[in-house]
Parts: sequence; structure tokens; C-alpha cells
Amino acid sequence: MEDELTKILSEVAKLYNKYGIKSITMDDVARHLGISKKTLYQYVADKNELVEKVLDFAHECQHRLMHDDARKELNAIEELFWVNRKINAFLKEHNPSLEYDLRKYYPSIWQKFQENKRKYMYINILNNIIKGKKEGLYREELNEEIIAKLYLTRIENITNEGIFTIEEYTSPKFFKEVFAYHIRGMANQKGTNFLENNIDKLNIEE
Repeated sequence: MEDELTKILSEVAKLYNKYGIKSITMDDVARHLGISKKTLYQYVADKNELVEKVLDFAHECQHRLMHDDARKELNAIEELFWVNRKINAFLKEHNPSLEYDLRKYYPSIWQKFQENKRKYMYINILNNIIKGKKEGLYREELNEEIIAKLYLTRIENITNEGIFTIEEYTSPKFFKEVFAYHIRGMANQKGTNFLENNIDKLNIEE
């Protein structure tokens, strides 16, 4: 039962990301999955529950992606670039209409999604700053909480304010400028030297 639900959520997540949420009916989902609506309703009570479960599933998939063992071997600066390469790849595949539909038609689910995403991102940014300070790459006097919240605000505004297009904020040039700017604001001389000596390697394209 659990494996079948995972397959359903994975397929529906692809549908939502391609076409948005509003336009995809439960009939469309059942037809795409090759099952009856009666079978589909054995897993979810209605579309609201399906949307919520799909978002929870997508969130969990992103968590697993971000906890790759390769990340453990990186220093704080390398880790920051590694994480943001993953985020950038996700953004390139992301359909903005999905979030529009969530905000307009499923506000309570959207609010929960935003709170979970914000909390997860904040903790990751905070841990990176603490790690960088322990490694002697970031300035010791940094206030971790303030910098983490400031950086989180910047990330959210980049994608939400309509100032940059998705092509701009997923481009290698933009990536290098924004994250070099952020790291230089936190780094001590050792961190700055590491950044300058390695920035061409720490690129967005793998």
C-alpha cells in the first residue's frame, strides 16, 4: 500500500509540475495512472489531501537529495556551492504556475508548505555558518541567526519579486556573483583566499 502511494505521489508531482495544480482533475490523475477513481480514493479522500500529500512527498525528496554523503566531505564554502547547484537544478525544472495555484486555491496548504520550506532552509543556512566558523573560514564575530535570516530573505525575494527572470537567476553568471557576494560578506582572510583560489571550480554547472 505504501509503495503504491509513493508511485502515485511521484507521478502526480510530475503532472502538477508540468501543468500546474488547478487544471489537473482527479479524473486526469486516475487516467494518467491507469487506475479507476475508486482506487485512487483508497489512498486519498479528495484533491485537497492529494495536493498536500504530493507536497509532503516532494519536500521529503528534496531533503534526501540534500543529504547526499558527498556533502559531508566538503568544507562550508564548498558545501554552500554544492547545495545551491542542487537548488538551481530544481529551479530550472520548476513550474511557477504550481506555486500560483497553491497560493490562490489552496492557501492553507501553501502556508504550511512555505513554513516548512523556510524552516528547513533557515536551519541549513545556520548550520553552514556555524560550520564555516568552526573551520576558520567565516568571521568569528558573525551573528549566525541574523545572517541566516538575512540570507533566507534574499533567496526568497530573488524568486518572488519579479525583478529577475528565471533564466537570469539560474544562470552561471548570476550564481557566481550572488554566492561570491554572500561568502565574501562572511569570510575571514582564510575563507576569502579559499574562495578566490577555487571560485572557477565552484561553478554552477557540473
